[in-house]
Amino acid sequence: MTPVEQKKAAAVRALDFVEDGMKLGIGTGSTAEEFVRVLAERVRQGLSVIGVPTSERTAKLARELGVPLTNLDDTPHLDLTIDGADEFDGALRLIKGGGGALLREKIVATASDRMIVIADASKRVATLGAFPLPIEVIPFGAVATSRRIAEIASAHDCHGRIVRRTDSYGVPFFTDSNNFIFDCAFGSIPDPDGLARELNLIPGVVETGLFIGIATAALVGTASGVDMIEAG
Repeated sequence: MTPVEQKKAAAVRALDFVEDGMKLGIGTGSTAEEFVRVLAERVRQGLSVIGVPTSERTAKLARELGVPLTNLDDTPHLDLTIDGADEFDGALRLIKGGGGALLREKIVATASDRMIVIADASKRVATLGAFPLPIEVIPFGAVATSRRIAEIASAHDCHGRIVRRTDSYGVPFFTDSNNFIFDCAFGSIPDPDGLARELNLIPGVVETGLFIGIATAALVGTASGVDMIEAG
């Protein structure tokens, strides 16, 4: 299967874990959107669920396709979150945030009993870091914050360019929460757990794209089918 077909296969397989009456977290990104599409088809067939989207983009698609939505204020506890990942390793540590929704994705995932990652085979890596690590920061003092990020990263043997995200026209990117994202091209992250802990202590850092100890399973589309990887 092609990577696109692998994403679709993983999204379809994720439906096996969705039960009638569930409250679902719904992720952001191309793979998560495949899940929204297959979920919407099941809803049209009579499945009763309600979803909390992790971005305005996901919310728009879900509404267009008829998936019922709520929010975490009205529904603070969720049964299951289905989301993609930019990278994940054998311990189901993730890098997320390529779509710019890492803060809301982490809030929704941790409000859920379980998080299942859906991905194509290319997202599985031995060591995290080939995909630039997104870090969401508040605009005030962002340059000073980025300097501190670089210092902490260097202490963890992570080196590479740290740049503020812009779109294809060079326009600065803002998250749905009106924050900046710095993308950190480290290449390799030897100690994701330690790096995540220290980055989150920096004043000005809202959240990092390192999801540690959150995902409970991954459904990975491969050339021959869908593999399931469970945490622990």
